[in-house]
Amino acid sequence: MKTTPLYSKKKLWALNSPLYLMFVPVLLYFVIFKYVPIGGLVIAFKNYNLADGIWGSPWSGLDNFKLLYNNPNIVQIIRNTFIISLLSTFVGFPFPILLAILLNEVRKSFFKKTVQTLVYFPHFLNWVIIGSFVVLIFAQEHGIMASISKGFTGETYPFLYEKSSWLAIFLGAGIWKETGFSAIIYLAALGSIDPSLYESASMDGANKWKQMWHITLPGIAPVIALMLILSMDRVMNVGFDQIYVLSNPVVSDLSNVISVWSYNIGLRNGQFSLSTALGLFESAVGLTLVVIANTISRRFGQSMW
Repeated sequence: MKTTPLYSKKKLWALNSPLYLMFVPVLLYFVIFKYVPIGGLVIAFKNYNLADGIWGSPWSGLDNFKLLYNNPNIVQIIRNTFIISLLSTFVGFPFPILLAILLNEVRKSFFKKTVQTLVYFPHFLNWVIIGSFVVLIFAQEHGIMASISKGFTGETYPFLYEKSSWLAIFLGAGIWKETGFSAIIYLAALGSIDPSLYESASMDGANKWKQMWHITLPGIAPVIALMLILSMDRVMNVGFDQIYVLSNPVVSDLSNVISVWSYNIGLRNGQFSLSTALGLFESAVGLTLVVIANTISRRFGQSMW
């Protein structure tokens, strides 16, 4: 028997019109700041200059990519970018999951909200402020850690001027800044798990560790897979703010990544086409990694498409 819909399409549109209006600013944001700038990638195939503009500049074909290929430093720059971003992705990835699981186990509302506020707060700080904290703690002469090191060994340790310690500080600062905010997604996923599963497991004698391993982690596995796939897009994108604020000439062999090189070549030296060509290469690699990660996840029953 054919059933008639409760509301007509016109009625549904009228009922949902406030939601559509709320979505308009989001749509405009993505169109203006995400999709329209894609047209500027044509600069990578031109000999761009400000006088002629994007469309008036002469075509150069693949000359900019050939210049990148012949650049003696480009291999080191790509390697630095890949190593730092890969470490940032995989070292920092488990921390939001762990934090969300720990917060989910807290039963005291006041304590839980206090901890959430404290761990969320660094996300809203600019990297200039975070960099100031890092220098305050790890500066060689007057840093907090330098004072502690001098008290034990009699001399200060150059935390920010040794590649290994600088890399550890770089990764730690990124984890501290973003872990709390990234945990929000996992907390929402944990809220969708049926509480009766934990009650049944508890009655069967399962402790908290077994409940986490057999209920919590499988329950949020789709979200973990989704976030891991999305993080693959950042494997070739270290970002500019963090690396620029925390780097120094002593560790430049490690900290010279694509974003910093593009800033120096593109904005400071005016070679916009060369910088855009490298950015296009970076985006192409990121897209490829996302597709590969999604293909692998599909074999385990978890994928974006």
